[in-house]
Amino acid sequence: GKSQTSEVRPGMRLIREWGGVLHVVTVDDDLVIHWNDKEWKSLSEVARAITGTRWSGPAFFGLKQRKRAS
Repeated sequence: GKSQTSEVRPGMRLIREWGGVLHVVTVDDDLVIHWNDKEWKSLSEVARAITGTRWSGPAFFGLKQRKRAS
């Protein structure tokens, strides 16, 4: 199955404005997510910490991509 961090890629940098604050999330080579000087297991955890509600991380950070026909 897919791991929790399947939505992120090494070296990824995500920027999202929320409540007038710019939040920058980075992903290291081991797929560890960094935000607010802490390490996180998933984008959804970060989204929840930022918003205080249960967000889908990929949706919050705009990663929900339309499926492309191959």
